[in-house]
Amino acid sequence: MVHIFSPLSGRPKGVRSAVSTLALATTLALFGCASVPPPDGAMNQAQVQLQAARDADAADYAPVDLGFAQNKFQQAQNAMASRKYDDAATLADEARADAELARAKARLAAARSQIQSKTNANRQLREQIEQSLSEQQQQDQSQNSGLPAQQQTQDMPAPPSSSLEPMPEGQGFQTLPQNNPQPVPQVNRDDQGGHL
Repeated sequence: MVHIFSPLSGRPKGVRSAVSTLALATTLALFGCASVPPPDGAMNQAQVQLQAARDADAADYAPVDLGFAQNKFQQAQNAMASRKYDDAATLADEARADAELARAKARLAAARSQIQSKTNANRQLREQIEQSLSEQQQQDQSQNSGLPAQQQTQDMPAPPSSSLEPMPEGQGFQTLPQNNPQPVPQVNRDDQGGHL
């Protein structure tokens, strides 16, 4: 003999309502998941930002942030393949944000690198100018050393103050007796005052 019975007919009323509520929740959950569209826009934005970060040399200047963005984008692609669109959308947004951060850090680092290279170039130019001025001063000094004392451009030091004091009485210039006068040599000069 075969008995046919309804599964909910012989059960208490509380169990029947719990089973029906569970069935309804499962059905709504399935329909809820199916109603979320694939996050194609978020995935595209994440991919564009990843490419922009790579173009900004984020692999050199911000490799950690670029790695985070690439990992999140890979996870988003896996979630898309598993039809977990909510997870895919969230991961795509995180990948986009990480890629934007990597791009910003890369641009900042590139700007700092340019500033440093310009600073180094300016420092080298200053050193060259200082060296050139130093060489010019040395040349001027070597040219002045061959000139007579009146034509040298260097200032003479001032005499010490003790040499400017008045001489005591009785001292001063002495005249030498001219017992044996020495003849003064005559110098031949041309009409313009130069030596012959």
